[in-house]
Amino acid sequence: MEFRKTENSFRPAKEQMPFAASNYTTMLVGIAIILGGFLIMTLDTEEFGFGILGLTVGPLITILGFVIEFWAILRKPKA
Repeated sequence: MEFRKTENSFRPAKEQMPFAASNYTTMLVGIAIILGGFLIMTLDTEEFGFGILGLTVGPLITILGFVIEFWAILRKPKA
């Protein structure tokens, strides 16, 4: 990596953004899936949300959204 001397600090010659546009798009999809999972949990008709939507489907979709978020953050942008 090549460094350029400025007044009091060294900065990389080519400053690169930590995320690419595809990372941000994937993050937005993950957020939408998380919100969809919470919405599915609220649609449960059983008392206190103890039905299949509130205990199984909604939480699984929410966890999937968090996995997508972590993947979007950890994925390296293509050079």
